[in-house]
Amino acid sequence: MLISEILHNETESGAPMLGDHLAMDLLNTEARDNGQAIEFWNSDAQVLRWLARYDITPASEGKTMPSGELLTQAKALRALARRLITEFKDGKSPEIGELNQYLQAFLTAPTLERDPNGQLMLSRISRSDSSGALLGPVAEAVAQLLVEGHVALIKQCEHPDCILWFYDRTKAHKRRWCSMALCGNRYKAAQFRKKKQ
Repeated sequence: MLISEILHNETESGAPMLGDHLAMDLLNTEARDNGQAIEFWNSDAQVLRWLARYDITPASEGKTMPSGELLTQAKALRALARRLITEFKDGKSPEIGELNQYLQAFLTAPTLERDPNGQLMLSRISRSDSSGALLGPVAEAVAQLLVEGHVALIKQCEHPDCILWFYDRTKAHKRRWCSMALCGNRYKAAQFRKKKQ
């Protein structure tokens, strides 16, 4: 089975949730299989479905933004995040001005709510339905990774045909694959075939 089939079957939106960090999963909305690019975001609706998986939804129903705006902004944020995270991983000092624009568009208000168990919790609710407000939590995850993340734990899958990223939260920090079920097994099967030859 091709990795694209596995990825598309994994979730309704197709994009894998293998990164163990929202910023890594943002980068993983693009993948590769047999040298071919796989784009998981082709419409505003696909971006909205992906955001909903992280409990990021529009502040109110009924208001709409111009068609294609969310898709365009989400892809721009993804490209920016890839550049910033790569520079951070390479020990460079990334230019943060563009990311701050996304963060400043994220207008929120503190709200006291009850969780499913009835306990009080403080959360932040978006005060806008703009694309900036919807993408704000994702931009904030990228910023948090740059501030709090450990460079050595930001990794890309070691399979030669995979470009997926992950934050290595394993105890020994020796994770090598985006997923053992995807690339780990593919690699081991290829190695086994080589040995048999």
